[in-house]
Amino acid sequence: MQEINKLILGDNLEILKQLQSETVDLTYLDPPFFSNRNYEVIWGDEGEVRSFQDRWSGGIDHYIGWLKERVVEMHRILKPTGSIFLHCDYHADAYIRVDILDKIFGIQNLINQITWQRATTHNDTKQGAKHFGRVTDTIFYYSKTPKKYQFNPQHERYTSEYMAASYNKTDENGRRFKASDLSAAKGGGDTSFEWKGVKPPQGRYWAYSKSNFELFEKENKLYYSSNGKPYLKQYLDEMPGTSVDNLWFNCVFSNKNERIGYPTQKPEALLERIIKTTTNEDDIVLDPFVGGGTTVAVAEKLNRRWIGIDQSVQAVKVTEFRLYSELNLFSQPFIVQLHKYDYDTLRYKDAFEFESWIVQQFGGTSNTKQRNDFGLDGKIKDNTPIQVKRSDNIGRNVIDNFFSAVQRSDKKLFEKNKAANKPVGYIIAFSFGKGAVEEVARLKNKDDIIIKLVTVEDIVPIAKKPTITVEVNELARDKNGVREIEFIASGKSLAPIEFYSWDFNYKAELGFKPSVIIDKEGKQQHKFKPGQHNIAVKVVDNDGLDNIEVIKLKVNGTVERT
Repeated sequence: MQEINKLILGDNLEILKQLQSETVDLTYLDPPFFSNRNYEVIWGDEGEVRSFQDRWSGGIDHYIGWLKERVVEMHRILKPTGSIFLHCDYHADAYIRVDILDKIFGIQNLINQITWQRATTHNDTKQGAKHFGRVTDTIFYYSKTPKKYQFNPQHERYTSEYMAASYNKTDENGRRFKASDLSAAKGGGDTSFEWKGVKPPQGRYWAYSKSNFELFEKENKLYYSSNGKPYLKQYLDEMPGTSVDNLWFNCVFSNKNERIGYPTQKPEALLERIIKTTTNEDDIVLDPFVGGGTTVAVAEKLNRRWIGIDQSVQAVKVTEFRLYSELNLFSQPFIVQLHKYDYDTLRYKDAFEFESWIVQQFGGTSNTKQRNDFGLDGKIKDNTPIQVKRSDNIGRNVIDNFFSAVQRSDKKLFEKNKAANKPVGYIIAFSFGKGAVEEVARLKNKDDIIIKLVTVEDIVPIAKKPTITVEVNELARDKNGVREIEFIASGKSLAPIEFYSWDFNYKAELGFKPSVIIDKEGKQQHKFKPGQHNIAVKVVDNDGLDNIEVIKLKVNGTVERT
């Protein structure tokens, strides 16, 4: 079971293969469309370009094969009650349904072929196009198992025209209601009675029993026409709305602030409908093509657990910052898994948290007791002990103490490993000093005792995070003291700089909440009223590592950087 939400950088096929079977409740995927093969590269970083070149090295058959092997894994990790929604366009939708979804999920598990209207109009004919405007996408909805899948009915608000025409009556309390016919074509039980001198129309029956009519009367839910015919009052404020069908035309962006600058970003309303329909709180939602992060952002808001995967550094980091921008007291923790890890972050991490994490990365089991453990922090599968030192330049004293500890903790295992010429223990640290290296060599040469020294970088790749500087220039001022300020950020890294993000109302206690998530140039202009202001900018490099610079400004008669 997934215990914490994850954003993972990497090839989704390899990551999907590592996920446990039948653990995900919903998978939504919006893979690169076949129609986008000539202009698909959005972020432009190395991971995306590599994936782009692999995906389009052949025609439609290659594309279908590339997608199919991923959907096979998605089917495996879905729970029996789970569902998948696959988003595509007309260029490949027929191939995707017949060659992928019908074959993997079975045609009997097709729940809906949804048509989503993504735009209201396309004036293609003005540019000489000889076709009707293409304004829809297709979303295939399949279940893992017939009849067992989770489904929560969704409703849309009635239109104002429908409400005016149908809910056209008002009771003594001012509540609007519709007078619904109480007759039915077929009878059953006590449905042919006379009610206050009125019988059902000829050839018809009452839709409810006499006892129900009495209950309706008691609850003041009956409305009578001028000729005394009873109708059932259906109050507008008690009706959920119109049931959602397979034509979706109102799942659009709520406002311009919802857009983050990702070209193929989907509206939150679209994902909200999908997630609400097929999951409940604490269920797990998977998006293997996370893109601009809409799926995980909505899953977070709806209190679902989630996994987001993308091969693009920028996609993962933009999604991370998007989640930061919406962080609140009720937000769930999440981790970001990158190809490389920042030395400073690991080196100064909480000691116990680091020990547990690095032991697991090494393939071992961490020690949770932390007492009477002889100072040992974990063990590998055969119980050979591990000690972790969250330090550099480890000295000989650590070797001496560890040597004593492994003998006292399990003398039989120590002798067994020694006899088999295997390590009697492992020490993990950031680096080892000359004394430690020499003592390990002496133990091996003189006593046939092997203590294996392992650096953190032997286990996980480490890089230095980028550096950043910011230039501040005053551009203009008005009579009220408002200043327009220009900021020019400059990042440096061994890896290419990918983008910058800005928080113009930074509060350290609330964390980084960017108002500008994607800035490729590192240049921003912003207006400030008189007073103290904190501005934070983050720089992200191609390894996915980031750094932050906080600018403190005092705007009064002049602009001062404090």
